[in-house]
Amino acid sequence: MPDKAENSPLGRVAVVGAGAVGCYYGGRLAQHGNDVRFLMRSDLAEVREHGLKILSPLGDLTLAVPAYGSTREMEECDLVLIAMKATSNEFLLELLPPLLHKDTALLTLQNGLGNEEFLAAHFGAQRVLGGLCFVCINRTAPGVVRHIAQGRISLGEHGRAPGERARRIAEEFLRCGIECVVEPSLAAARWKKLVWNIPFNGLAIAEGEKDTAAILADAALEARARALMTEIITTARALGHEVPFELIPDMIERTRTMSRYKPSSLIDFEEGRAVELEAIWGEPVRRARAAGVAMPLVEELHEQLRRRISRMNSAA
Repeated sequence: MPDKAENSPLGRVAVVGAGAVGCYYGGRLAQHGNDVRFLMRSDLAEVREHGLKILSPLGDLTLAVPAYGSTREMEECDLVLIAMKATSNEFLLELLPPLLHKDTALLTLQNGLGNEEFLAAHFGAQRVLGGLCFVCINRTAPGVVRHIAQGRISLGEHGRAPGERARRIAEEFLRCGIECVVEPSLAAARWKKLVWNIPFNGLAIAEGEKDTAAILADAALEARARALMTEIITTARALGHEVPFELIPDMIERTRTMSRYKPSSLIDFEEGRAVELEAIWGEPVRRARAAGVAMPLVEELHEQLRRRISRMNSAA
């Protein structure tokens, strides 16, 4: 049987962090003929026996995919999609080396700030790309991912302008039915994603486990979300990133179409998993402070979340 990687523009692909995001995007690549291998933990037996299931408005599918319990069992790959929570980055120091050859590219699909810098420091900046996922998606059962809406990826190179590699990856995502755009500045794109992540992931937890519809149904909470968005964009622009204020009404209206969507941080909180507190809320405040810029509204939300998470952990 011919090696699928030989016929794929991406070569062999590994998914590290096979939760909702990793399974969805890795699954779409596999659906369209790419050689994709998945590192699984709790879902390993289910996926090996019954396949990976994606439930989507675009059509439901079940995929027989190679699933592994350890990266030491996997071959070296040409592209690694990293979709682990940023709170688990230290595990990448052990997980990634068996997958790497000298030209392996690392594409982090993680939230928040600092993930590209972590990978660059440990594995070389030349390997690192980042992707921002704008998608409503949840893991609903072992080996089952429900895609609710959207799915666009904004893709860029860490610390440099995008080149042929980024364009080739984006073209393959597009061929596989995933809307994908190449960003001239990955750093600016990161701040654009924070314009949504900081208020909606944060308020969902801080205001008593509210989904996006509940947040926007409360005039005071919608006003707080808009104020947070304004502060984030103001900060990004002060740091030299071109982030337009027009994002605010656009993101608010897109969020209204999500209906009763639970952001990923809220699901982590409710299920007792670590919330990406520092990557999403703490690091932007620290970077702003280092540049002499204040973010009092985000800082207040960060502290509110810290207290709420601490109380939850103490009660567990």
